[in-house]
Amino acid sequence: MFAKRLIDKALLHHSNHKLRHGGLQGGELDPRIVFHYGIPSTASVLAFDPIQRLLAIGTLDGRLKVIGGDNIEGLLVSPKQLPYKYLEFLQNQGHLVGVLNDNDIQVWNLESRSLVCSLQWESEITAFSVVSGSHFIYVGDQHGLFSVIKFEAEEGQLLKSSYNLSAKFLREAAGFPDPSVQPIIGILLQPSSFGNRLLIAFEDGLLILWDVSKARIVFLGGGKDLQLKDEDSSPSTETGANLPANIMEQNLGDKEITALCWASSTGSILAVGYLDGDILLWDLSSSAPSKDQQTSSKNVIKLQLSTAERRLPVIVLQWSDSYKSQSDSAGQLFVYGGDEIGSEEVLTVLTLEWSSGMESVRCTNRADLTLSGSFADLTLLPSPGAKGLNSKDEVFVLTNPGQLHLYNSDSLSTLTSQQKRMPSVPAVEFPVLVPMADPSLTVAKLVRLPSKSNSSKILTEVASALRTGLRSGSAPSDWPLTGGVPSQLSTTKGAEVECVYFVGYSNGSVLVCDATYAVLSYICNIEGEVKGTKVAGSDAPVTKLDFCSVSLLLAVGNECGLVCIYDLKVHSSRQNFQFVTQSKSEVHDVPQGKETRCSAVFSLLDSSVQALSFANSGTKLAIGFSSGRVAVCNMNSLSVLFLIDGAPGSTSPITSLVWKQEACFPSYVNLKQSDAASGNSLEEILFVLSQDSIINIVDGNNGKMISSRPLHVKESTAISMYVIESSISTFEASNDKPQNGLSKNTADNSPDEQEQPLSARVNSSEADLSSSEASHSGDLMLDPLVLLCCENSLRLFSAKSLIEGHKKPIHKVKHSKSSYWTSILKKDDKVCGLLSLLQTGAFEIRSLPDLHLVEESSLLSILRWNYKVNMDKTMCSDDYGHIVLANGSELALISLLAGESEFSNLEHLPCLHDKVLAAAADAAFRFSTTQKKKQTMVPGILGGIVKGLKGGKPSQTDMTKSAASNFGNLEDIFFKPLLRDPLPTVDIADNKVELDIDDIEIDEPNPPITKSSTSSPDVKKKQKDKLRDREKLFEGGTNKDDVKPRLRTPEEIMAAYRKTGDASSAAAQARNKLMERQEKLERISQRTAELQSGAEDFASLANELVKTMERRKWWQI
Repeated sequence: MFAKRLIDKALLHHSNHKLRHGGLQGGELDPRIVFHYGIPSTASVLAFDPIQRLLAIGTLDGRLKVIGGDNIEGLLVSPKQLPYKYLEFLQNQGHLVGVLNDNDIQVWNLESRSLVCSLQWESEITAFSVVSGSHFIYVGDQHGLFSVIKFEAEEGQLLKSSYNLSAKFLREAAGFPDPSVQPIIGILLQPSSFGNRLLIAFEDGLLILWDVSKARIVFLGGGKDLQLKDEDSSPSTETGANLPANIMEQNLGDKEITALCWASSTGSILAVGYLDGDILLWDLSSSAPSKDQQTSSKNVIKLQLSTAERRLPVIVLQWSDSYKSQSDSAGQLFVYGGDEIGSEEVLTVLTLEWSSGMESVRCTNRADLTLSGSFADLTLLPSPGAKGLNSKDEVFVLTNPGQLHLYNSDSLSTLTSQQKRMPSVPAVEFPVLVPMADPSLTVAKLVRLPSKSNSSKILTEVASALRTGLRSGSAPSDWPLTGGVPSQLSTTKGAEVECVYFVGYSNGSVLVCDATYAVLSYICNIEGEVKGTKVAGSDAPVTKLDFCSVSLLLAVGNECGLVCIYDLKVHSSRQNFQFVTQSKSEVHDVPQGKETRCSAVFSLLDSSVQALSFANSGTKLAIGFSSGRVAVCNMNSLSVLFLIDGAPGSTSPITSLVWKQEACFPSYVNLKQSDAASGNSLEEILFVLSQDSIINIVDGNNGKMISSRPLHVKESTAISMYVIESSISTFEASNDKPQNGLSKNTADNSPDEQEQPLSARVNSSEADLSSSEASHSGDLMLDPLVLLCCENSLRLFSAKSLIEGHKKPIHKVKHSKSSYWTSILKKDDKVCGLLSLLQTGAFEIRSLPDLHLVEESSLLSILRWNYKVNMDKTMCSDDYGHIVLANGSELALISLLAGESEFSNLEHLPCLHDKVLAAAADAAFRFSTTQKKKQTMVPGILGGIVKGLKGGKPSQTDMTKSAASNFGNLEDIFFKPLLRDPLPTVDIADNKVELDIDDIEIDEPNPPITKSSTSSPDVKKKQKDKLRDREKLFEGGTNKDDVKPRLRTPEEIMAAYRKTGDASSAAAQARNKLMERQEKLERISQRTAELQSGAEDFASLANELVKTMERRKWWQI
């Protein structure tokens, strides 16, 4: 006996230590987002990667949403909760660059879904552009300073270049010095220039096309001193008819730029939108005007969407080349803004065409796309593999709140085929796996199946059979977003279904999805109506769901009081279902099919179903109604066992129903049922909770009360109830001492709700350890605990005390704010904590059984969500720390517990960057570049001769520079010491070059240079003569290092260089010179004709090669 008491004392000490520390520690928590579906309601800016076919969306709360194909979506959350104002991909490189409102430039790695680096800019960023295909980024700020940044992928950092162009520098070079500070409003890279040419637009209207490699201005437009002159004073008209060739005289200094884009694939035409609603088309192919000149009306065309005096600013301009045109002279201009103030918010699409020159521009069609919400952004999506004039661009339009619409090529073709102004064309809605509206989501449930169980294998087979055909709302076959790579686990053949997500809708239907891995996949959709039989109320909104993992039965309750039972494992050719009421049961036949079979429909009360619970074995189903009644049905015979009041004398809605087997309870339950017939002991006990916080315990066979009296917690609204077994012993519960500040608030407790005193809760060691087997193994006799979760408090009871009629809690905690949803947390199949979500959006995680506060955070910090009414209706948990939440059009799963799981491993997530596609695209691009180099060799020679005729000499590097994909020249310019002139040069029309035919060098076949020829005496003599000439030129220096020439007098120069001889000899010399020039001109003409013929032959050959390559796929290259 003495030894037994020592053992009891040791066990008691161990139990109290475990209770004080609880079952959950702070280090075991790691809240994170597993998956996220839908468009955030705060979406504001778009970006598109045309190679990876990914769409990125920036929000006003610091989130980035990346969308690909095959239901692949990812959410990136910035540490700063600030809006993104610029967003661009580093195309085909797996990185996304965003700029926050505080001018913090961030680079995200799509593969690791992490923030790589950031750079805080010291001034306000007003223009931002990424050089396509490179790591260079161009930045313009409020002070008019142009800067360059480079992203070093290997080192993971942003490097700022010393290369910059100030507004003062550019304006002085352009001839428009201005002491005021004008911010850069836009930076556009000229197409096919590989970042070498960029257009810089200042807010006051000045346009400068800058050549980076040559450090000069190649085009100048706008500015305060430039005017548009109208020769015939023809007024501008609305863009419904042909545009006039000329425009009225106007000072461009008063026009503030608000938007701009290229209006041609070659970058020869620029569209600029202004604050007053005007749109100007600039022809950049002509020579730039100088300061003292006026822009010709032939080079600038004005578009007006409305003739009203007060118009909206032009906010967005985007250009799409027309695939019907075979030249760079047609397309569609997408315009947001520019219409009359107060008019309907629309997106205007102008179809423009011109034949030769800007004076022939015609607007052949105008269409206004009606928006479903306020406009946020738009982006053009070129078709995969298409380029330039042959592209069929599609348009994504983003509107508030979080609505994404696609206008595909078919819609745009319909738009342009009409010759008259037509209404909006239909848009393709963004496909969603789990619809949030129409029908609206009303309830959800997340169920985790027992690992490696038969039910998991059976459900896997059923899911494979049900996944046939296209589901409703799935993406069409030509959906443009196809990027990303699914996780290997989700695509592995024979992968078992271990977690299922059920969603109920307002039309009575239920969606079933596989949530085993970090991506949802469709299994089936269950219609609310029973085929072949009309059941009144079957299409009512779903209010409650429950699923039995043993029998694979799904119970669906709705507002009309119907409970439909679906058997997910039965797919026989002969099907029928039973319609069960309180008084009768009818059997109906239904047509055969592959869809999920409805086994039975229970119509017991005309009251909304508020609670459903299958018994552990799946043989019984408890139904709680809003009228306070509880029914228990037999699932084997599909009959009603009993229908009782959930709580005697109460009509409050039933909140929770919990089944527990009798084996979980000690002998005091059997003592309570001592009058039961022999062999008729309890199999299952049902705990019933009503909304007015009444707990009743009844027999699961007949509905008779087991407890002496129901527990009633007054002035509290119940949320949920949990019966926790195998977590705490009677010893632990009865010998625990409450902890200060955590266990109770005695001022708010009524006398009969004070915590149970120690003397009343302690049982003798002999009573609690009556089992010799339990003592021998070291386990204590388990006593289930009942956790009551109310809006304002948490209470923990002993199941024994409730059955005996005691209402004193073991622990009590009062919430600082009202709670509206709870979920238990399990680890290693044991309950270890409780999650409580408060109406402020904050959540508390407490350990069990001591209810100690372990973690406090908020949905705002994780998902950037605020609490919304009825959000708790669509929340669900699998009790293992995985919670699915819905908010507007967003659906997210967050994981709270740290540890090894399929959700915590990054390899199990879908990848947002396709490395195989990236490598294939790079290889194809290199091959295409090589072909272009070969095609441009002969034309390059011809171009060199033409350049020579203009006073220059052909450069071998210029022949292939435009076709090169290497950005090494930009690297040399931006990140090496600069040696440039103080002012750049400006190419203008007045700069006439004096031509001298003697400077023309004709390419003649040069004899091969041999070693003997270079070492001949004549060559050596010529080299010595050149050296002597150089010494004569720099004669007078003090030493060899001094190369400064000596100033010579006019007499010395005349003596050295003046020709001598009479007039006749001079005339003869001139005549010989003319004859030489004539012969040289003849040779030039002959050589030009030969090269032209060769170029034509080569062009024909190149066209044949292009046609051949177009028929080949990229993987055949």
